Parts: sequence; structure tokens; C-alpha cells
Amino acid sequence: MTYISQSCDQATSLWLANDLPREILSHLKLRGCPDTAINSSFKLGSAAQISIGLSGLATAYILSLRTGNMQDVSVDARHAILDISSEFWYTIDGQMPTAPLRDHLAATYRTKDDSFVRLHTNFPHHRQGILDILQCDPTPEAIQAALLQWNAEDLEDEASKQKMCVTAYRSFEEWDKHPQAAALKGTPPIQLIKIGEAPKRDIKDSPRFPLEGIRVLDLCRVLSGPVCGRTLAAYGADVLLITSPNLPDLPVLDIDTSRGKRTTQLDLTQTTQKDCLKELVKDADVFLQAYRPGGLQEKGFGPQELAKARPGIVCANLSAYGWEGPWKHRRGFDSLVQTATGFNWAEAEAFAKFNGQPGMDKPEPRALPVQALDHVAGYFLAFGIQAAIAKTITEGGSWEVRVSLAAVAQWLRSLGQLPPDTAFSDGKPLPKRMIPPDPEVAALSVTLHEATGDKRDVEGRLRTMTAIRHAAQLSVTPVKDMKAPMCLDRHQPVWLLRV
Repeated sequence: MTYISQSCDQATSLWLANDLPREILSHLKLRGCPDTAINSSFKLGSAAQISIGLSGLATAYILSLRTGNMQDVSVDARHAILDISSEFWYTIDGQMPTAPLRDHLAATYRTKDDSFVRLHTNFPHHRQGILDILQCDPTPEAIQAALLQWNAEDLEDEASKQKMCVTAYRSFEEWDKHPQAAALKGTPPIQLIKIGEAPKRDIKDSPRFPLEGIRVLDLCRVLSGPVCGRTLAAYGADVLLITSPNLPDLPVLDIDTSRGKRTTQLDLTQTTQKDCLKELVKDADVFLQAYRPGGLQEKGFGPQELAKARPGIVCANLSAYGWEGPWKHRRGFDSLVQTATGFNWAEAEAFAKFNGQPGMDKPEPRALPVQALDHVAGYFLAFGIQAAIAKTITEGGSWEVRVSLAAVAQWLRSLGQLPPDTAFSDGKPLPKRMIPPDPEVAALSVTLHEATGDKRDVEGRLRTMTAIRHAAQLSVTPVKDMKAPMCLDRHQPVWLLRV
């Protein structure tokens, strides 16, 4: 089996698993060599190409339902890799961001039982919470000294009790024995669930973009959910990103993932602002959220409540570890899921074998070269949302879409690992981050202008941004030319008028 045929087979399987028409698949064109698109033992090139390709194919399918005309969707494997590492490549006014992508304390550390843990400290409250548990100074050296008094799984459990973000380092074999792995067994990376009855969606005859007229409420943070919302905006949806003024943000990531969206803030602890969101829901087509499971449901925005308020809505939910099992309420991020589920161990073993090093009982963790779980989950979520929108056109109903980082990890693992020589000798490393940008990055970048918004005047001159363009190339309707809000509160919490 060639690398392209395996990717096509996987794409076919996921498309058909969601009850979408087989004849549409002939329009998906996967190009390049995914196995050598990045230097990893895991098939990240295939995962990127498949998830981006399915998202693009779903949007082309929606347009065909609206107009009767189908188009081709092509995805190059190397372009897909740069797409799923987009936060590395953008510039503002010709400069890369000066702030780091992650907190300097976020890393793996050795523990008392000769294992490791990974700490997530990118949000200030997570950082302080871990320091409070360890009772140490905020330096890597002090954290390492403190962790030598802890066993890995003991700290993992204590951090979870304190609502902090830590995972113990596991092999695939160790993860397979974990009750959360058992709960995930057989769970597909994308789940579509009909949650209510509603008439078939009325469709416009001649939209300029596949998702024109589709309204999306995006209540997401960090990477995966925001990547999904950015993708829907690229296909023409009106995406309104709603964040809380009470929660910390990650500006270095937000600037990249908010491209094409309108941004506003609502404090859902205030009755009037919660009522504002309820009013927005009444005219929304998609409600996209990535807070901890049950977090928004506690405020009255669970799938059943949304389907009752807006029959025909698509409720899209992202979680770290899924909806069943002992970890279903646990907080998590890409790097933590990689460590917990065996990827860092398996990648380390493959790299050691490539270098001719003897096997070790417990190799030092080696992270994947990109945040693949986050980005692939984001594209799968966009695929699932659009599959559900298509179902609202063909059969009606309200739908829930579920994607978890752990289920995506399970799917990625099912693709198998590459031989170490293929992975680390033939596999192409990422370009260097530099100014001016690496020629490969520059050739795949587009220029965006800062959005003025409608909430207040932008202070100073408008900025210009370059970013990796969308990797799915549609043959008839290219992605929408977008502006970048470059901040989280630039617009009023209202919908645009439908054209």
C-alpha cells in the first residue's frame, strides 16, 4: 500500500463512517508524500492531510447541496504540516512575536520513582496552582528539586484534585491498561449524534462561499477549538469569537487562531451578558465550545438546552479525554495527552533506534515536533460540524459533534509508526523561524490586514499580518479573503446581516 492510498483509505473510512455520500470522495485529491513531510515516527503528514482534506471536502459538499455544483479539493502534505504548525510562522508588521509560545516552566521533569511528569503552566492560575502544590520557587531548577519528592502518578492525581494540569509519563502498554484507555476503546475521532428534531434547513441558491450565511458562536481557547472556528470563517461563515474578560488569554496564539473572526467578550456570571448570549443562540447555526465538559452546561448552554432554544442547531464540543471514563472531567492539553497516552515514549524509542542507541527501560520523553493533536482535532471538529450542517439540509434535526484529543490520539496511533530511517532521515524538519521568513514559509503565506471592528477605534495605525494560507485548495471557490482582529474584544456581540 502506498502512502497516498493509505491516506485515501483513511479519509474514505472517516467520510463514510459519518454517513456522507461515497460519490463525493472522488473530488478529494491528496498530493505529496505525507510520510516524509515531517521528521516524526508518527504519520503526522497523513493526519494533517486527511483532517484538512475532509474539512475542505465537507465544505465543497455543502456548496454542492446549495448550488448543485461540486468542485475538487486538493491538499499537499507538506503544506498541511505547515498549516498544523501555523502559530510558528505568522508575522506582525514584518516581525515575529517576541513573547514565547509557552511558559518557561512548562516542560517534562524527572520524578522520585525514576519517571517523568509533564506540567502545563501556560495560564497564570495553572502555573501558580502547581507552584502551590510543590511549595517551591518559580524556576525550572526549584521545580525539578521539588518533583524528586513525588512519584509521577501521585502528582498527577493531586494536580487533578486541585484542578491543575499535570500528566504522568506512560508507554503505550501502560496507557492501554489505564481505565481511561478502556473507556475510549472503539471511540471514533469524530462523533455525530442527533439530539433533536427540526425541519430541513432552508438553503440559499447562489452563495459566494460554501458557508455564507452560517452563523457560528465560537467559545474556545488555546488551539484546537479556535483552529476549527478559523477554518469555518475561511469557508465563509460569520464566526463570532466570545471570550470572558475574567479569564486569562494567550495573545501569541489568539492572534493566529482568530484570523477571519469577529471578536467580543461576555461575562457569563452577569445575568444581562448571559442573556445576550441566549439571544445570540436563537439565530446561531453552530455553537462551538471547548471548555471543560459540563462547564457551559452548568450555565444553561448544554446541547439539549441549545437544541430546545434553537431547533436545527449544531452543537460542537471538544474535550481532552472524552465523554466516558474516570478522566472525562479532567482538564488537558495536547502536550499532556501526548505524554499520558504513550506518544512521547514511543517517539523517544524510535529516535533512539535511529541514532543506534541501545534500548532503555524508560527513555527520556520526546515530544512530537508540532501540536498535531490540537490542530488535527480542530480540523476534525470542522469536518464534523460541516457534516452535521449537511445533515440539517438533507434530513433536518439538531446535532451534536464530539471530538476529544485522546480519541484523536487513539486514531493517530492506529495509523502505525514509520521506520526510524524514514522518520528521521527522510522526514523533513520544520523550516527555521526567522526574519525574513524562510522561503518555504514565505511561498505559502498570505497577507492580512488588521480589522477595525465596530466597538471602538483602533489606536494607532492598522497593522499587517502574514500567515500560512489554508492548505485545502478548492478548485472553484477559494477561501475567503479575511482580516485579522488581532485582539479579543473588537466587535459588538451582534450578528452581521445575512446577505
